[in-house]
Amino acid sequence: MEPGNEAGGAPAATVQHAEPDAKPNFGLAIVAGIAVAVLGAVLWAFVTVVSGYELGLMAIAIGFLVGQAIRFAGKGTDKRFGYLGAVCALAGCLLGNYLSAIAFFAKAQGLDLMQVIGILDPDLSQKLMTATFSAMDLLFYAIAIYEGFKFSTEQRAQ
Repeated sequence: MEPGNEAGGAPAATVQHAEPDAKPNFGLAIVAGIAVAVLGAVLWAFVTVVSGYELGLMAIAIGFLVGQAIRFAGKGTDKRFGYLGAVCALAGCLLGNYLSAIAFFAKAQGLDLMQVIGILDPDLSQKLMTATFSAMDLLFYAIAIYEGFKFSTEQRAQ
């Protein structure tokens, strides 16, 4: 029996631990961040329109999920992944509010969603966003930005 091999398995010197492939991929992180932000925004709009309430929890969920997606896909440890997460989280929140506003406007006008999308212009878009904005939105956007930043990077082994 070889030293370190009292159990009868492979010699201790030949046992290797596989390291996970942790090569950063910023391009993949961008794709993942945008995809999850858009999916989160659509889900936000759906929940808001169905429930009739804008839930700040949706912003928190978008920030968290965007950060997780970027970390999983990008495997980055530097701050650019965090900045990407923050930007994607904010974009997802804004898009979620925008899509909700469009859906509520369509409902109020007795139009279907495609009719409203056909008449959207920058002026109407600004009016919809202004009409649906509240100061609490800023708090939830800030939380989403923080989470997007925080959860987007791999933690370095100490």
